[in-house]
Amino acid sequence: MKCGKKHMLLYAVTDRAWSGEMTLCEQVEAALRGGVTCVQLREKGPDEAAFFQEAKEIRTLCRRYGVPFIVNDNVDIALACGADGVHVGQEDMNAGEVRRRVGDAMILGVSVHTAEEACQAVRDGADYLGLGAVFPTNTKTDVEQMPYETLQAICGVAGVPVVAIGGINQDNLLRLSGSGVDGVALVSAIFSAEDIEGTCRKLRALSEEMVKA
Repeated sequence: MKCGKKHMLLYAVTDRAWSGEMTLCEQVEAALRGGVTCVQLREKGPDEAAFFQEAKEIRTLCRRYGVPFIVNDNVDIALACGADGVHVGQEDMNAGEVRRRVGDAMILGVSVHTAEEACQAVRDGADYLGLGAVFPTNTKTDVEQMPYETLQAICGVAGVPVVAIGGINQDNLLRLSGSGVDGVALVSAIFSAEDIEGTCRKLRALSEEMVKA
């Protein structure tokens, strides 16, 4: 599966911090029922065996719904579980090296913060770019907020699908209208919701409105 703009529309990034009565897999399935168009498994806690088992279960769910399944940062797990892709940041493994390891068939996403990083990521083989943080966020405290002008500049030169991330919710999502992004990646706005499925339906509608503006 190769990614397109449609897969960026409502991109769910997992966060175990928000799991309560539901398991992470149950939360992901609720998000899939609600219309998310891509799922990224981002885990820093479980050991490799637990991570691998969880990745296999979520991969199966995503395939049932026809949605790309991306593993954050861990190329070994992505390859071993048969994920559709892997996502890396600027401080992770070099994107060109990741592309050499995973081959041409797997989706490669790269987080970027400048137009220069965007162009380099595409040269290295990125299929899509993650841009942020576009709003203040508590999920990742080590990143600065990206100016709207920078967001537009990156979208103008990317040449591949782009997804905005960082502090996005129902109240501010439409502020990204006209920026050029193809969709939004959300963490707490999805996984902290009491009604994940219903929330995703609302977010999906907002994102569709945003990209048409």
